[in-house]
Amino acid sequence: MEMAKMEPKQWATIDKEEVFKKSGSSTTGLSGDEAAKRLAQYGRNVITTQNGPSRLKAFFKNFSSLMSLLLWIAGGIAFVAQMHELGVAIWLVNIINGLFSFWQQQRAQAATDALQKMLPSYAKVLRDGAPLKVTTEELVPGDIILLNSGDNIPADGRLFVCDSLQVNQSSLTGEAVPVSKEDASQSQAAIQAAGRFSEANLVYEGTSVVAGSGQMIVLATGMDTEFGQIASLTGTVTETVTPLEKELNVLTRQISVIAIIIGILFFLAAVFVVKYPIVQAFLFALGMVVAFIPEGLLPTVTLALANAVQKMAKRNALVKHLNSVETLGETTVICSDKTGTLTKNQMTIEKVWLPVGEYAVSGSGYEAHGNVTQEGRPIELSLEQDLETFIRIGALCNNSAIEEKDGHAHLVGGPDEGSLLVLAQKALFPVKQESQSNPRIKELPFDSQRKRMSTIHQGEQKRLIFTKGGINEVLAVCSQYRKNGKVAPLTADLKREILTQNDQYAKEGLRTLACAYRPLAPEETDYTVEATEQNLIFVGLSASQDPPRDNVMEAIEKCHKASIRIIMVTGDYGLTAESIARKIGIVQGEDLRIVTGDQLAQMSDAELKENLTHEIIFARVAPEQKYRVVDNLQQLGEVVASTGDGVNDAPALKKADIGVAMGITGTDVAKEAADMILTDDNFTSIVNAIEEGRTVYANIRRFLLYILNSNVPEAVPSLLFLLSRGMIPLPLTVMQILTIDLGTDIFPALGLASEPTEEGLMERPPREKNTHLLTKKLLWKAFGWYGLMASLFATLAYFFVNWRAGWPSQPLAATGHTYVLATTMTLAAIVFSQIGAVFNCRTNTESLFKVGFFSNRRVLFGIVAEIVIILALVYLPILQGLFHTTGIELQDWLFLIAIPLPIILLEELRKAWLRRKAA
Repeated sequence: MEMAKMEPKQWATIDKEEVFKKSGSSTTGLSGDEAAKRLAQYGRNVITTQNGPSRLKAFFKNFSSLMSLLLWIAGGIAFVAQMHELGVAIWLVNIINGLFSFWQQQRAQAATDALQKMLPSYAKVLRDGAPLKVTTEELVPGDIILLNSGDNIPADGRLFVCDSLQVNQSSLTGEAVPVSKEDASQSQAAIQAAGRFSEANLVYEGTSVVAGSGQMIVLATGMDTEFGQIASLTGTVTETVTPLEKELNVLTRQISVIAIIIGILFFLAAVFVVKYPIVQAFLFALGMVVAFIPEGLLPTVTLALANAVQKMAKRNALVKHLNSVETLGETTVICSDKTGTLTKNQMTIEKVWLPVGEYAVSGSGYEAHGNVTQEGRPIELSLEQDLETFIRIGALCNNSAIEEKDGHAHLVGGPDEGSLLVLAQKALFPVKQESQSNPRIKELPFDSQRKRMSTIHQGEQKRLIFTKGGINEVLAVCSQYRKNGKVAPLTADLKREILTQNDQYAKEGLRTLACAYRPLAPEETDYTVEATEQNLIFVGLSASQDPPRDNVMEAIEKCHKASIRIIMVTGDYGLTAESIARKIGIVQGEDLRIVTGDQLAQMSDAELKENLTHEIIFARVAPEQKYRVVDNLQQLGEVVASTGDGVNDAPALKKADIGVAMGITGTDVAKEAADMILTDDNFTSIVNAIEEGRTVYANIRRFLLYILNSNVPEAVPSLLFLLSRGMIPLPLTVMQILTIDLGTDIFPALGLASEPTEEGLMERPPREKNTHLLTKKLLWKAFGWYGLMASLFATLAYFFVNWRAGWPSQPLAATGHTYVLATTMTLAAIVFSQIGAVFNCRTNTESLFKVGFFSNRRVLFGIVAEIVIILALVYLPILQGLFHTTGIELQDWLFLIAIPLPIILLEELRKAWLRRKAA
């Protein structure tokens, strides 16, 4: 029999017998043959996330960027110009860079795949009436699954057996508090009022059992589950071009225009000034176009990004795409989940209120570091009878446990119960001993109607009922209260006082839990809810909160200084969200707007955009609503980083400019959709990554400046040749120019890529979207200052060799050893000018003497590599023939070694003037 097609809410409203009838199953499960048929009909129980382009497409994408296309064209031009070695060299650079980029992406993807272990591998099902362990992929609609504490739920289903079952649905709702489940049918009105995923008798794939046990019948598998449908929504979100890709495209167009203009000018000068034949002038101009294209820029950018990825991995941020690194630096808004990202996801009791007074509890999380005090004085539990009674109830009416693992405390069970156990440890209450002295006889499990849990214990002299639960629900069954060890009637005035205190805690964003008890009479042996949960003695209530993560306040303050807004988008309640937001500094003013999912659904996009200009918190939001918030922020011109760990976060993660998933608690779908994965689930790691992104952009500008400034001394020799109508022989060949662009410049540029974060970088606002890498200021600095100085020394080197050979009494050498030596010296002078330039490029206005000449070892290594390359070009016979170089003498070396010093000193004078002007 086929499974009936019904909505989840419809399955929740019918009784158990009807569920089995419509599903064609029974309490003994499916037969093996029927399960096989349904597997063929419905397919395997897998989430088929869209992984983006195929590996082959991803491979070729690395060879088709605008800069790559420019290099393919430049290589082609070199072949046309009969400069075959030049063409081969340029194309090899493009190929090597593409392969390196692809390799880095595959490394990141492999690390991501290793993290994706959220969904369970096996499930225990009933087949032919017998329990059987099968892989989750083999589950089919109609299967009966046996659930126990700690199990992940591998499909959507309807419960028909429940025993104190509590489920963590945070991966779907974002709310960390476990949800109690039951096996009774519900009314349509109750389900509609409670909202999405709130059905008490339904469970969903991707969630987990916190406590208790139960049995479910599978209603949907694979992409038909709620988990799968949200995954498919994620797959429809198209990826956008990253800001860095856009910037590199703009930069490529700018450089192409500059190169073409220079090529045209040189062509016209060659034809009309030097009177070159048109074909020869065209080939000469093509060579200049190739010379002005920074062939080394793309591999340098790629290696810089790869270096940043490695540094970020050490700071707990795994970046999947290289270009995402710089996008982080542009972030203007972070849409952050609350639970587990800003907080520890470890409920911690902060206060205990008893009629006798209030107690403060220090320490956070599940580690028992802290104590209990009253009015600042440490308490002695044996003297605090009421507090001891409260702690005893919380510790014994409890199904959870705190276990030590890897030197840390881990909770097995629900967070509220865990907080009560930690309270007992802080008060030095002997939980194990008390459990043995007061063995449990019976449990009355928590359910969503009563919102209470009770346990019956055999004490030394009499039996007792211990009860904990919501304040209203516990007070409803209390007729007395305890104060200073004495029991008195619970008056209306005291009830109002208790409820007022509870409301005050709620305003502070604290979650309360009330405790009560009653000694049972000898004849009371009917341990039902109705018989035992009455005339209880109210003891007190605890107030707890999920504590903020360590260092999160410092990270948020850093964001504010950097003009980065943080918007909390959570599935939790508004008051709780506001309390945490104010506590950690996200919200600072009084003009706060808290928008719930229901309110957001009623808003137009225009109203939403208006609200987004204020301090705002989004609470109790659905998956498509998170997506909508991100989308509207982007329409307002913001660069958005969105965080999350659940499947409900995935569409927003993919839509955001930077999607940040949690590596520990994150679902497969969230990790798949994200651009970056936090291996420690810590908000602080996001801020560290943003800082690294800003540093990367600043360093890209540094080595862009460094690479471009060598273009001027590369062009000036050819300009002298043209302006002199050929009387000054060409001081530099095209192959020698390429030697600078692809050889000597590369290694110092990579050193600049590892320049540490400059002081005050995170105290500036993010760069504006219309700010480009190549600016007029950078061009002036590269061409009109650094380039001018290098051109002067390169020209001096050329004439220095000719002067030693008898110039000006003899003509400048056009052939022979003197000419080759002159071009070699011109090449070497540019290289040594670049040594001075790389030191100058390390800072914008700060003195090099302050940051230290030797503080960046990679720059020093780059300079050594640069010198080794020029030595090889000068002295290795095989390279001398290819690059038209020759060995140089000691006096030439003395001239070259002296070049960097005036270049550095002149720049230091300029920077000192800028600092004085700014002051």
